[in-house]
Amino acid sequence: MDLNRATIIGRLTRDPELKSLPSGRSVASFSVATGRQWTDANGQKQKQTEFHNVVLWAKLAETAGQYLRKASRVYVEGRIQTRDWTGQDGVKRYRTEIIGESFIMLDGRPAGSAGENAGSSPVSYATPPAEEVVEEEIKVEDIPF
Repeated sequence: MDLNRATIIGRLTRDPELKSLPSGRSVASFSVATGRQWTDANGQKQKQTEFHNVVLWAKLAETAGQYLRKASRVYVEGRIQTRDWTGQDGVKRYRTEIIGESFIMLDGRPAGSAGENAGSSPVSYATPPAEEVVEEEIKVEDIPF
């Protein structure tokens, strides 16, 4: 049995970039920074930050584009995927991403949005279970970022 699962909690490093493919399907991309601190053998405090590329599809992408903003705290669940392509310079490039299947806005809804919980408690979004995720072939020239 195999398992490909990623779970991160961090802050957005930029606003989500929301695009539409020629097929009309929405895709959002953003980066999440996660940090850790520890004390090394010499008693010195150390810090390390990792940056994770996140991609959301369809309704989840549209929701992220509407509600998430730079510096928002977010919990993201999904799977890890590495894609490759050949750049215009002929060099093969790789990008590892978390393909998000759900996210929770840990800061709550932004002020001014609909609902009782505006700005107070975490709000969760997930790909609806009834929605069939169709893996369509994507050409390099169709990738919006």
